[in-house]
Amino acid sequence: MKITPPLVKAFIIFPMNVMGVIPGFLLWCSREGGVFDKYPLGIDLIRSFPGGLLVGSGACLCWISVSLFSEHGGGGTPAPYDPPKIFVARGVYTRVRNPMMTGVILVLLGEAMLSGSIPILIWCLIFIQGCLVLIPFWEEPELKRRFGEPYCEYKRQVPRWIPKLF
Repeated sequence: MKITPPLVKAFIIFPMNVMGVIPGFLLWCSREGGVFDKYPLGIDLIRSFPGGLLVGSGACLCWISVSLFSEHGGGGTPAPYDPPKIFVARGVYTRVRNPMMTGVILVLLGEAMLSGSIPILIWCLIFIQGCLVLIPFWEEPELKRRFGEPYCEYKRQVPRWIPKLF
């Protein structure tokens, strides 16, 4: 993937804030050590592995999604102010229409699990609610306007949130 200044800007504005700055700020403001701190080491190990797996797989999904935009989007970024010029329907986008948002949600759930932080879990739920409103009512109509029938056919074939496995 070619890392360009617009791609870096898009990453700093959205994913870095949603997955890093805001959760870090919530942890700092809440001054909580996490709900799991009162439990023995066994509980800590039980939540660490799945939490780490969620963060790692979510981050990989975000990276793959951004890479596909960068390589096959005809310029542009995943950011709404600099959208790709070419409709990208390959790779993970053949399995789920919003792999980047799915990746962000996985990262936030993993962070909530790793930290045991209720505020991060609440932030994740707020983010999910935002996606449930913004994507079908703003992003999808805009994509339909820009890409027309190919996008409509894509919507019929590929699920919005839960990946198609076969």
